[in-house]
Amino acid sequence: MIIWQIQRLMNSARGALAAPSRNARMAVVIGRLLGIAFIVCFGTGLYSHFLQDPLPWMVFPTRPIGLYQLSQGIHITTGILCFPLIFAKLYTVFPNLLETPPIRSFPHFLERASITIFVAASLVEITIGLLNTYQWYALFPFPFRQTHYALSFVIIGSLAIHIAIKLPIINQFWRKKNSYDADGNVRPIAVTVAAATPVRRDEDEARDATGGGHGDDTVAPTRGITGRVFGWIDHTPAAPPRSSRRAFLTTISLAGAVLVITTAGQSFRVLDFSNVFGARKKFTGPNALPVNRTAKAAKVEETATAGDWALTVSNGTATKAFTLAQLAALPQYRVDLPIACVEGWSQMASWKGPRLRDLVDAVGASADATVKATSLEKNSSYAVTRVGPEFVRDELTLVALEVNGETLDLDHGYPARIISPGRPGVLQTKWLSSLEVLA
Repeated sequence: MIIWQIQRLMNSARGALAAPSRNARMAVVIGRLLGIAFIVCFGTGLYSHFLQDPLPWMVFPTRPIGLYQLSQGIHITTGILCFPLIFAKLYTVFPNLLETPPIRSFPHFLERASITIFVAASLVEITIGLLNTYQWYALFPFPFRQTHYALSFVIIGSLAIHIAIKLPIINQFWRKKNSYDADGNVRPIAVTVAAATPVRRDEDEARDATGGGHGDDTVAPTRGITGRVFGWIDHTPAAPPRSSRRAFLTTISLAGAVLVITTAGQSFRVLDFSNVFGARKKFTGPNALPVNRTAKAAKVEETATAGDWALTVSNGTATKAFTLAQLAALPQYRVDLPIACVEGWSQMASWKGPRLRDLVDAVGASADATVKATSLEKNSSYAVTRVGPEFVRDELTLVALEVNGETLDLDHGYPARIISPGRPGVLQTKWLSSLEVLA
């Protein structure tokens, strides 16, 4: 009796939560958009990850020069869009949390487990991703990049399991014309009701209480909140509509548009005018360029401005040291390349300096050599980076001494830094100390 009363209460709650926007068709529509968003984030995230930690056989394109700028801009913007989408998805399926019994079979358990893992991992993933754009690392006591990378596979794996389990429903409600009847109502999901426990009328309870038992006048199954029968038959009348499907979709669309308009300007210049909440604003900072990590934070103020600074270039036993004046005396090239950071912001800038390939050729580097660039900064995971041969040999890869017509500001890597096409800003090593040709 207690179990039946609990289930009846939960069914009543599901009835109270009914709305035109809470149906299988809407869940499929929002789920489709959310799935695309996470797949895009996963793909662009993998590209960024392997640029920073390439496998031995990997070679990356250097053209178009704004490839990483575009890829990471899409990654961050799409990740931000996941916020309204995942909340919209949770809204549409929320009444299903009150299904009775909560677990009906092993496939149903897999369905619930996969969506629980997916939602939990997704919320953590997009939240720490957003915090990362503002470099608020102190808010989570774990390494961001490794955690972000691992969670992406948890999300995609749980999403794949959930899609596989829900494929019949997704297939039924994928196309709009198959989802609504002639009256504009969502078609019910096909279910088998034979195994469901019939719900008895109040007079049946009274008859049982007096020992009269009950007859055949059980209540027939009705459509229920989402057109499904979950173990106990839900015949609670649907609540009157409170908001239309169109209003719901309009709200989600407006929320997504506002987020894009007010944040994507940090990645895409066309929206710079409306960049209110983005972590960086274009054309602000020294050299009219935003700064991620300052010289003070990197603790290089003294070593970078020391009078005896020189860039050491080595290849085995062959070594040359170039003072700042000697670097400036080499053939200088001016290139327009974006500085594009993993946090999503980017900006095109004009850089000037000698080509990296000319410097390593001075110590006899081979055509397929990889170069290890070392910064004056200590105790940083990016103080030492590797420049693959495709970037070393590219004519646009410079050891930059100037940016936007001015000497590099100390916060932008003075006295010299790497700048190359198609690489994340964290790999464009600032405050260069040495270049070593690797065999």
